[in-house]
Amino acid sequence: MTVKRSEHEPERAAVSEAEAVAQDPGEQLSDEQRLYDETASAFVERFAADMTEAGMQRMASRVFACLLSSDDGSLSSAQLAERLRISPAAVSGAVRYLSQVHMVSREREPGSRRELYRVHENVWYETLLDRDQIVGRWAKTLRAGEATLGPDTPAGRRIRDTYDFLEFIQEELSGMLKRWYAHRASRDAQEAPRDG
Repeated sequence: MTVKRSEHEPERAAVSEAEAVAQDPGEQLSDEQRLYDETASAFVERFAADMTEAGMQRMASRVFACLLSSDDGSLSSAQLAERLRISPAAVSGAVRYLSQVHMVSREREPGSRRELYRVHENVWYETLLDRDQIVGRWAKTLRAGEATLGPDTPAGRRIRDTYDFLEFIQEELSGMLKRWYAHRASRDAQEAPRDG
């Protein structure tokens, strides 16, 4: 069934339709696509479903999982569209979101106009740092809310408990990230002889 659209409908409607359209099952697959389907596709879709369940946008989850599972952590828009069987518009929307939350970056392929999308090497660290900054803003606002509502009121005590918890999380996060870097350095040092 073909859906007709006017020029003035939002791009989002076109992206939603493009997401729903799968490739023709009789279409010839490239060797790269066949290898992807055999090795990574199930993982990508499972991890994307987990991230979607946690609140991330569905298409952004799929694009992120696909980038994460690629050997060098980067793919072009055309490669993402082929692997995920989605439109370039769907890729663009997903990458826009992932860029805004600092999970991927855009790079120019040297000597080409083609853009590559790359998952950040320290993506989880950077994501936690972004959340840490947000939590810091929340704590500041909550402190002001406690003062406004009165520290001895039930609402003021509830707000104080909330910002105390958030400040505790911030302090723990800082220590946790330092321990992660030490753990990763130790792990990498142990694995280095095997890579040689």
